[in-house]
Amino acid sequence: MEAVETDSAPHVDLWLTATAAALVVAGLIMVLSSSQAISYLTYDSSLYVFFHQAFFAAVGLVALIVLARTDYHRLRRWAAPGAALSLLLMVIVLVPHVGVSSYGAERWIGLGSIGTIQPSEIVKLGTSVYLAHWIAKRGNRIKSFTGGFLPLLVMLGALLALLMLQKDLGTALVVTSIFGAAYLTGGAPKRYLLVLGLLLVVSFVGFVLLESYRVDRLTTYLNPFADPQNKTLQAYQALLGLGSGGITGVGLGHSVQKYDWLPQADTDFIFAIVGEETGLIGATLLLGGFVFFAVRGYRTAMRAPDRMGVILASAITTWITFQALVNMGVVTDTLPITGVPLPFISYGGSALVMCMAAVGVLLNISSQGVQRASTYHRRSDAAADSGRGHRRAPVAGTRRGAGVSR
Repeated sequence: MEAVETDSAPHVDLWLTATAAALVVAGLIMVLSSSQAISYLTYDSSLYVFFHQAFFAAVGLVALIVLARTDYHRLRRWAAPGAALSLLLMVIVLVPHVGVSSYGAERWIGLGSIGTIQPSEIVKLGTSVYLAHWIAKRGNRIKSFTGGFLPLLVMLGALLALLMLQKDLGTALVVTSIFGAAYLTGGAPKRYLLVLGLLLVVSFVGFVLLESYRVDRLTTYLNPFADPQNKTLQAYQALLGLGSGGITGVGLGHSVQKYDWLPQADTDFIFAIVGEETGLIGATLLLGGFVFFAVRGYRTAMRAPDRMGVILASAITTWITFQALVNMGVVTDTLPITGVPLPFISYGGSALVMCMAAVGVLLNISSQGVQRASTYHRRSDAAADSGRGHRRAPVAGTRRGAGVSR
């Protein structure tokens, strides 16, 4: 049998690429619009925040291209060191005079004139890669209690403890979704998934009750109009912005809420500005973008060439789409307030770079899945053709050994 050649150029999922590109561009436009007032008040330049985000978008593009052209199997050797480094950064955040505090939480490390870095964003990609490597390596042992469930529970517990020390319940929810997706696609028994779910519900209820401000957020969620000048200010102004946008919006750049009426208008609550300026149409299109991203991401997982690819693509897709769902749920008061950025859209260099890097990994998994399918079909065709040695097709209606009448 002759060797079967594979495509020299990698296959590119154009739909996934176009969706990610559209989300990044939409994010840059909305950061430019939503940040002008606060950027001028803080940095004496209405474009400072936008240029900062554009710089990190360029860094993210480089990361995307590099990872899209890098065999994701090579990430195995960096899985453990990457996870260890991200955990170390999470610990450094808690060191006095090193971590940067904001709104009562310590989640950032200062980098001088460059800005800050948020290690919890690095943890999301690092955790996805490590879990995919770890679960794939363990094989069927992942189905056992001591070989799979218990070590996974210890790892998740350690991460959640660090996130709780940083007072970052939102990221804790997202990281939990990554663990859940990886464990599920890795072949977890249903009984352990049920136990894990119950333990997490009890844990998160406990985390909420331990902090009075989280209890206040829960009451805010139940009645966002109770105290619009104080405790429910953010929820009230977000709903006011969404409602004032109507069907078509007030127009790009014409938001009222961004003039310091809505706190964090360019970060966690940027979706309210999207609704105000582009209306129901723009908000629906943005929601549709994330839905389509989920479709392409899970399609990539289903067509991945091996178990690690399935787990990694599922974890990344779940991370980005679940985080988008939580953010939009918070802004629309469908969920209690918790601080998570809207992927690709909210201002934040660490979040943007990590999301774009994750897209690069997804593109590489998609490419290898398509190439493997193409190679399989070519080999099947070659095997079928080898039976007749590439000779001319047999004449219909004749049998081997039959003479031809003259």
